[in-house]
Amino acid sequence: MFNVKTVPALTRAGADIPYRWLLSSRRVRSSTATTHTEQQDGASSRSNAQHDPEFPGQPGRGGRDGNITAAANEISVDFEQSQVAYKSKDSLELLRSLVVFKLCSFDFLVDKNKEIMDLGKKILGQGAFDQFMKMTFYGQFVAGEDHVAIRPLIQKNQAFGVGSVLDYSVEEDISQEEAEQKEMDSRVSAAEKEIGEDHREEKLFRDRRGGVSGACTYFYADEAKCDQHMETFIKCIKASGGSSMDGFTAIKMTALGRPQFLLQFSEVLVKWRRFFSFLVSQQGSEGMQALEQRLELKQLQEFLTKLGAKGDMYGWFAGKSEEIPGTIDVLDWNSLIDDRTRISDLLVVPNVELGELEPLLKKFNTEEEKQLKRMLQRMDTLVKHAIENGVRLMVDAEQTYLQPAISRLTLEMQRIYNREKPVVLNTYQCYLKEAYDNIAMDVELSRREGWHFAAKLVRGAYMYQERERANDLDYEDPINPNYESTNMMYHRCLDYVLDEIALDRNANVMVASHNEDTVKHTLRRMNVLGLLPTENKVYFGQLLGMCDQISFPLAQAGFPVYKYVPYGPVSEVMPYLSRRAHENRGFMKGAQKERELLWKELKRRLASGELLYRPAY
Repeated sequence: MFNVKTVPALTRAGADIPYRWLLSSRRVRSSTATTHTEQQDGASSRSNAQHDPEFPGQPGRGGRDGNITAAANEISVDFEQSQVAYKSKDSLELLRSLVVFKLCSFDFLVDKNKEIMDLGKKILGQGAFDQFMKMTFYGQFVAGEDHVAIRPLIQKNQAFGVGSVLDYSVEEDISQEEAEQKEMDSRVSAAEKEIGEDHREEKLFRDRRGGVSGACTYFYADEAKCDQHMETFIKCIKASGGSSMDGFTAIKMTALGRPQFLLQFSEVLVKWRRFFSFLVSQQGSEGMQALEQRLELKQLQEFLTKLGAKGDMYGWFAGKSEEIPGTIDVLDWNSLIDDRTRISDLLVVPNVELGELEPLLKKFNTEEEKQLKRMLQRMDTLVKHAIENGVRLMVDAEQTYLQPAISRLTLEMQRIYNREKPVVLNTYQCYLKEAYDNIAMDVELSRREGWHFAAKLVRGAYMYQERERANDLDYEDPINPNYESTNMMYHRCLDYVLDEIALDRNANVMVASHNEDTVKHTLRRMNVLGLLPTENKVYFGQLLGMCDQISFPLAQAGFPVYKYVPYGPVSEVMPYLSRRAHENRGFMKGAQKERELLWKELKRRLASGELLYRPAY
């Protein structure tokens, strides 16, 4: 008989309520549920949605410099005003930005930056080298060494309307060979090691830092190290709550447990989704958008029975209810992934070729079961600390072979904790071909279940690595073919979420982009939809030390703006800075405008006698 086994829910340590595994048990929608087509019909009226005056503005934000123009409730921002863009910076900071950006544009310096920094340490000594870095690269892109040292910068930015997304950016400075060994050790289970299975030849085990710019990478060592990462995130949450208003803390799921678990769960979710797509194709409904695809249960029953399946498909979805649905969509299908105690019993599905049940996860031993539970408990602990400190938690995106599980776990946290307000944000990488479908499904699920959808939209950080892996392992490249198609995907995803915000004000989005055209597109769409910055539903985000000509004019115009703020000891943030140099090389070669505005402001101050200008706040 084809079925999905149900067992009691696992319980959080110290909690007396069940901890839901991935998706809580629930009755799925029947065939009378609103279809995606009906939603699109209703979406045409979203642009007429009226502003809800019940949403308060944020204290401390507002157009103090008069750089906004309002006509018929429309708001525009001038990104050409160097005085507004750099009002928070003294002239030495402007000069530092110019020098650092110029150095980042030289290929030789970027390619050999690690060797140059190592040589600098030998010549200057650690103390003098650290001081030099604080005056240049470190000072440009990193806020400080610890939660005390970062407060002045965070408070200064806050005084000019810019909030913070704190990110403790310490990373192991290890060789590629060591990184690959750590990756292999973390993914080969204890059972495989006991029987001597060796996967060194597999191309899966590579340095996850390779080709990645501007994103910290965590390698699994042991459970104690994961607990240390959790404590570090907790300190980050407390620092964010104590230093800024309405702040964020960024975390990575790979810091909280073995990537092996995320890899296997991702495989489960992908195979389950592909099985749905296969069944849809058998019913002749392929080619539609994800939410438009529906399975006729009667046809599904007939098809699986021909394969030798025994059992009632209707019972999968009807549960104890007498109401039997006629069709189901992909969200109904996903609801079959239910509560579990032993993770090795997570999911069994029909093998279409063999006509029999097969597990989608390898067996975990008892210790590995405990490791997974602790990973979930760490995530739960972080969300609770975020709520206690008035901070929102931003879960960063990672590689595609880990991301389905990361998104699923994040979604579960949202379903539990985003009931009243958006506490947990998921990150969507729009260079992925499936980005729109993923967002559309998650928005629809939040709408059905009544919680706050919250997302950070980025273009993506793992393109080189993803394409190389797809080529090595011979599967379809998951990345959009070029920048133009990624740009279109970003705007398509953004427009979908903005429409949802206009419809019922129950969604939230951070536009994490350094692209001025994307920011202007967002402002135009907000004007059309009647979304005001004071509603605090649409945020903007840029990296510390970059694109101040976008961040600060937006903030002075009253928009919620946040800088992604890395911090940590100089010597331990070097790997992060090394990759930031690589990222800035490409960015700064094509970003002449920022350097032009920096020069413009320096010349203005020189001509007006303000070269010794100090920001007042």
